[in-house]
Amino acid sequence: MYETIRYEVADRVARITLDRPAARNALSDQMIDELLDAFERLKADDGVRVAVLTGAGERAFCAGADLGGLGAAQAGGRSVADAGAIRASAPFRLFTAFPKLGKPIIARLAGHAVAGGLGLAAACDLVIAADDVTLGTPEVNVGLWPMMIMAIINRNVPPKQAFKLYYTGTRITAAEGREIGLVTEVVPRAELDARVDELARAIASKSPLGLRRGRDAFFAIEGLPLEDQVAHLLSELVELAATEDAKEGITAFLEGRDPEFQGR
Repeated sequence: MYETIRYEVADRVARITLDRPAARNALSDQMIDELLDAFERLKADDGVRVAVLTGAGERAFCAGADLGGLGAAQAGGRSVADAGAIRASAPFRLFTAFPKLGKPIIARLAGHAVAGGLGLAAACDLVIAADDVTLGTPEVNVGLWPMMIMAIINRNVPPKQAFKLYYTGTRITAAEGREIGLVTEVVPRAELDARVDELARAIASKSPLGLRRGRDAFFAIEGLPLEDQVAHLLSELVELAATEDAKEGITAFLEGRDPEFQGR
């Protein structure tokens, strides 16, 4: 069904693989369109509770935008200078899709994540990286700037650390990425798959309704005044507490057994 990605489901976990290893899994417009289609499948499939996003091979998770495609766009005089074109563009649609997924998504970094690839990883809820992976925003080295991914990185990284990435264009280690907030966990390469699988299984065992309502609330309160945040969260808590999953979870806790969540 897809030419630039793979989409597989097993044990309530969807695995989405960027599959252009010869191009270091660079983001083409086609890949972005296929990712967005996969995201819609993910949202619609009640049998999936968590997703893992990764890249084919061990060289690169994603090298960012396909610069060849960018060059072609420049040569053709294409522009996204107006608001309508910007909102219709592939990068805009991709990065604004993550908060609307409705399900947790884990980035598995077995290869380097740079430029838009780093933004793609940072847009995920959790990032698990092999200990020999590097991260960076090298756009400044070719006269550009990490415009699109700043919106994502700035939500994860303190300003002084972000500016260091942007100004220098140098790569940092996965461990350094964890220290500044870009990476959740760093594990030895040999343990990467086991840790990602363990984390995905743990999340998949939770209430899918609780995960979705909680994740949606996380993004909904962003930027709101404290009073509005608390009011929204209280309303969400009252509604969530009335669900069958919440009742099952509390009953199972009191009975000393594992809950059987149905997503209702």
